Amino acid sequence: MRNAASKLIVTSCLSAALVATGVQADDREDWPRSLTVGTASQGGTYYIYGSGWANMVGDAIGVSFGAEVTGGPVQNATLVQMGEHDFGMVTMGPAYQAWIGESELAPGVDHTDIRAVFPMYQTTLQIITLQGSDITSVSDLDGKTVGVGPAGGTSDMYYPQLFDKLGLDVDTRNGGASDQAGQLQDGLIDAFAFAAGVPISAFSQLEAQANVNIFSFSEDEMGQFLDDYPELSPAAIPASVYNSLEEDLPAVSIWNFAITHKDMPESLVYEVTKTVMENQERMQQIHGAARETVPENFEHNTFLPWHPGAVRWFEENGYDIPEDLRG
Repeated sequence: MRNAASKLIVTSCLSAALVATGVQADDREDWPRSLTVGTASQGGTYYIYGSGWANMVGDAIGVSFGAEVTGGPVQNATLVQMGEHDFGMVTMGPAYQAWIGESELAPGVDHTDIRAVFPMYQTTLQIITLQGSDITSVSDLDGKTVGVGPAGGTSDMYYPQLFDKLGLDVDTRNGGASDQAGQLQDGLIDAFAFAAGVPISAFSQLEAQANVNIFSFSEDEMGQFLDDYPELSPAAIPASVYNSLEEDLPAVSIWNFAITHKDMPESLVYEVTKTVMENQERMQQIHGAARETVPENFEHNTFLPWHPGAVRWFEENGYDIPEDLRG
């Protein structure tokens, strides 16, 4: 009797979830029993943002949905391509390199099975140092040791290349966001250069404990490399997001999108897209970067085909997906 009652409770809860989302039971037959999304290291925006939307979607559709710590976008693209994760979060630079078979993690492997699901936000390149170091600009990093986040992440992909473009001799080190913030505070590295949505949790925690300098590439420095990186664009870090800033700060950014595998059930991807796109206020409670998680930003994806489930939601809501980007 106890087992029968438990089954009845589970069935009732599942039925309630189906009614709430409008999903028919037949549509769920090919859904995975649980879902995973690849994020990045703890202490960074990806992990907080990814854990939040995964939990929100899981609650909405009645499926266990968990976030996994990974090395970031480069690894996430490969994990989704290989079917090891159901969803992933990527910046469009690493995603494009993976798409054309030039991923640093899996060179020679075309990642043509990945599909776009929804726009996330802009990743901004930001650098933090301790005030006592007198390092207040990118040029001051010449000859210094700088943490650039996990191996295979967006930071690890771009910072070494950009430092070289500027003629700077920088010794870069890899590590998780929280770990490298701690290494900076302990004097083990001179600076921590990261790429994430603003505010970066590890930066906020560090400036609450110490006097810090937060900066990015100057407009003159951007002029020396932006033409070589069309996926990068000028941006600004609002002064309001960090206590250490007195005015908006020039910076460099790149867009992020959620992805999945082309074989993920259309009805499932439709529900994921619908839940995230129709709960913007809830998304902003998860992380402030989600202020850019709005349907209009679908246009920042210029090469990656959209999953049919995502296409259906966008077109039902008045957004036209280009014919050449229908997956």
